[in-house]
Amino acid sequence: MTLRIDLNCDMGESYGAWKMGNDEAILPFVTSANIACGFHGGDPATMRKTVAAALKHGVSLGAHPGLPDLQGFGRRNMAITDQEAYDMMVVQIGALSAVAASQGAALRHVKAHGQLYNMSVNNEGLARALAQATFDVDSDLVFYGLAGSLMLTVAESIGLRVASEVFGDRTYSPDGTLSPRNQPGAMIEDVQVSIRQVLQMVRHGTLTAVDGSTINVRADTLCIHGDQPGAPAFAKAIREALLDDGIDVRV
Repeated sequence: MTLRIDLNCDMGESYGAWKMGNDEAILPFVTSANIACGFHGGDPATMRKTVAAALKHGVSLGAHPGLPDLQGFGRRNMAITDQEAYDMMVVQIGALSAVAASQGAALRHVKAHGQLYNMSVNNEGLARALAQATFDVDSDLVFYGLAGSLMLTVAESIGLRVASEVFGDRTYSPDGTLSPRNQPGAMIEDVQVSIRQVLQMVRHGTLTAVDGSTINVRADTLCIHGDQPGAPAFAKAIREALLDDGIDVRV
């Protein structure tokens, strides 16, 4: 049986005159695009252009809803209720779905952004709010969530299809969560180190945490952050390494 992996990337996160990432350079190497919906990044024109660019490259479309925090890029903690989380998910998924429909396309998946994602990993109330909002907008959408986390268990219990997500450019804590960004070494900046981690996760179903411990992990989809310096080179090198190892890169 041939192994396969979906290669996803966060994009469409520019806003007005503020530019983030290099989406056009990354799109040839990924299979799914997580497109910002205007809360943590993105704006109507950027959403339209990013959808068009993804379609041009045959890349699957996904909504990337985040916290309403443009200044902090959705990466700061915010005190929100489960109902507020539900409402902001519905609005953002709906907005990008409309943008896709205007171009004759449809969304395939939803992946929460930044701190909204992190806050929901092991918080049952928030996880249920995110998953229920996704289900209520379109029950056929695939829910992307951190591999091995409660958020996936909750999403499955609601009736959503899920994809277990692993990260090619982030290190992991011993409990299987991502290392906090404010800690040294949270981002993997050496592409060879990233490739070793990716192949371990996809080929062997394990990862090595920052303390040296081994964690079992399921890898359905692999994320590369589009805002990381050198992201296009990372995406290209990781895709080539996967293919060279006999792993199919596709949704």
